[in-house]
Amino acid sequence: MNETPPPVKNGTASEPPARRRGRPPRTESAGTRDRILAAAREEFSARGYEKTSVRGIAKAAGVDSALVHHYFGTKEQVFEAAIEVAFAPALHAPDAVAEGPPDAVGERLTRFIFGVWENPTTRVPLLAIVRSAVNNDTAAAVFRRLIAAQLLRRIAAQLDLPDAELRAELAAAQLVGCAMLRYVIKVEPLASADLEQIIVRVAPVVQGHLTAP
Repeated sequence: MNETPPPVKNGTASEPPARRRGRPPRTESAGTRDRILAAAREEFSARGYEKTSVRGIAKAAGVDSALVHHYFGTKEQVFEAAIEVAFAPALHAPDAVAEGPPDAVGERLTRFIFGVWENPTTRVPLLAIVRSAVNNDTAAAVFRRLIAAQLLRRIAAQLDLPDAELRAELAAAQLVGCAMLRYVIKVEPLASADLEQIIVRVAPVVQGHLTAP
């Protein structure tokens, strides 16, 4: 039995239309975007902000560079989207401030922040964020906007006291400074000290920043 030949147009067999470069079908959009973000986090973590390129992110994600720009825009915007996902666990810190009595807020916040750093799953992307922010002004500005808008102002909103934003920033400075020395610079004996011992010493200082007259 003879098979019906494919339709011919202008002397050649018709072919499916070529996919447009840089834009996947809508059914692929969510998965592609997530794949780009995952690749971006890995690239920024391994290379830092300055040495990471949109082309490198695209290559790691298996897509065209135009697609990275389509979803996120500039490298700065890719970095912001990537670190917002990586920093997401720490953004629940204001909940730790709100849940419970005011006289224990310092311990709750301290325990929460160090808990995020102690977890290897959340610590690795945080290390990449901090290292990029320390070494590059653009990365630092992105990190600062994220911290101010989604963390410090939300903590300050929980404090019914004068200078609430300053109090939140001082508490954050205490915790970030300790985290930098313990997990990034790894200064001894802080780097290997028992976590409970650290919390016992740091929590009252954080409490003072947040609630002292």
